[in-house]
Amino acid sequence: METKISVVVVMLIVILSGGIRDTEAQQPPPMTDAALRHVAASLQMYIDELPSMPKLLGYSVTANGSPKPATLTIGMFQIKWKFHRDIPTTTVFAYGTSATTATVPGPAIEAVRGTPTSVTWQNNLPRSHILPWDPTIPTATPKNGGVPTVVHLHGGIHPPQMDGNPAAWFTAGFSETGPTWTQSTYTYPNVQHAGNLWYHDHTLGLTRVNLLAGLIGPYVIRDPSLDAKLKLPAGPEFDRHLMVFDRSFYADGSLYMNYTGNNPTIHPQWRPEYFGEAIIVNGKAWPYLVVKRRKYRFRIINASNARYFRFSLTNGLVFIQVGSDASYLPSPVTTKTILLSPSEIADVVVDFSMASAGESELTNDAPYPFPTGNPVNPLNSKIMKFIINPGAPNPPDDSRVPLFLKSYVLPNAARASITRYIVLYEYQTSTGSPTHLYINGKRYEDPVTETPKTGSIEVWEVINLTGDNHPLHIHLAEFQAIKVQQLVDLAGFTSCMTAKNDAIACNVTAHATGKLVDVPETEKTWKNVVKIEPGYQTTVVVKFNLIDADDPYPFDVTAEPGYLYHCHILDHEDNEMVRPLKLVR
Repeated sequence: METKISVVVVMLIVILSGGIRDTEAQQPPPMTDAALRHVAASLQMYIDELPSMPKLLGYSVTANGSPKPATLTIGMFQIKWKFHRDIPTTTVFAYGTSATTATVPGPAIEAVRGTPTSVTWQNNLPRSHILPWDPTIPTATPKNGGVPTVVHLHGGIHPPQMDGNPAAWFTAGFSETGPTWTQSTYTYPNVQHAGNLWYHDHTLGLTRVNLLAGLIGPYVIRDPSLDAKLKLPAGPEFDRHLMVFDRSFYADGSLYMNYTGNNPTIHPQWRPEYFGEAIIVNGKAWPYLVVKRRKYRFRIINASNARYFRFSLTNGLVFIQVGSDASYLPSPVTTKTILLSPSEIADVVVDFSMASAGESELTNDAPYPFPTGNPVNPLNSKIMKFIINPGAPNPPDDSRVPLFLKSYVLPNAARASITRYIVLYEYQTSTGSPTHLYINGKRYEDPVTETPKTGSIEVWEVINLTGDNHPLHIHLAEFQAIKVQQLVDLAGFTSCMTAKNDAIACNVTAHATGKLVDVPETEKTWKNVVKIEPGYQTTVVVKFNLIDADDPYPFDVTAEPGYLYHCHILDHEDNEMVRPLKLVR
């Protein structure tokens, strides 16, 4: 009976969703996994040079050389993009100042701490989407067709009206807007400490689709005085973004996304994770970069929908990690591997003078889904190649990695005003196939339950009852994990939680007594994303003010439409592992 009802509901939603045929891509012939791998395997690795992304300055300069606020206009365009020498051009959505300058990823926006950057985001996309989407999950569906978009600055500290709320979407020319849309120009105050951010689409129910289409780009806040003090590798040649993501392609070069869901009688298109067969860095499949025998700084962003990367370097090279997400580490950490969940950022230095050979591959060995899924294969285990020029660099390398980087206020759980239990659920059919995911058993559209006070510190006990690792992203706030402990009698606890949805009533303290897992040294700073281990309770200290000097936010964070927190596996977020977050005074 339940299956029959779900089929009727799906059919009814498809019938009632006006404009579906106008706004969805035409379905090509189906592709098998083997066929997709064959297309990816036909692309020779390390043929295309790593592109340098275009840069837009989010400030102007006065006559005396001081930065002052600036306004940018950045559009979203449908363009043709060349992902590899040997594959036809691909139709994508891309950010840029014009259709001729738009790129995948979009331009790197460079801001200066304390100097506001305003961006007028313009939607120039056509009426029809280039990829399929699913009307049976909560989705922005314009009445008059078109592709809805809205931009979120990931890691940004800004008023809620500028946050890119999923319902603040707009179509081409602002001809139609979502219920929480208020303005076409977002002003980012850049009041936070220097660090790495990125911007991407955040439209209700379409985030996974619009990012897959290409709507991603890096954003960095610089602090010139701190840069001068640290003397890390600098300049466009030696300080570079690496934006890494996965994509699959049809033989004609077009992007692949499934048209049929894993439970098509419930969700015709949605699947729990998207994994591409080709690895893309800065818009090219398996590129190479020629480097000198000296130190380079790489700001590595995992912009995948669902894929985790565990990076390493061949031929004796290691990472010296100096930052995680938008914050510096207290001191550099030398590590052979770096694990990045979707949306996480690692700020690293690599010293190519230490290589044992004339080249080094950036590789990956993270299972997918993470942590217990498929092992990597010869395609997705490779990222890019560095070709190291022989001889001493000219000019000489005068950069350094200091012993001390940056300190912020410490995560003091004793000062927390409240402890919240945040529970991650995955719901499945009787055969174990996922249908949807909730936080605390609630949908996105259910009334807000997390209402922290501005300026407060909270402890979130995040309990993962699913089999996947989930990257938890909290808008506005900065946070860090301080304890990760296994849940004992997980089956019994899960059964109780399924019935009661109340961690205290299910005696969580008696279950959170298993083995402890150390928080990696590379993540002991204020983060925008924390990985939540399956079958564990992760204790997270969440801070709702500026962490650099412990200052209050210099704007009203209690205004509408509020903020969000969610899993940053985009397929999970869209179906509906996302909840509203409303700050109060």
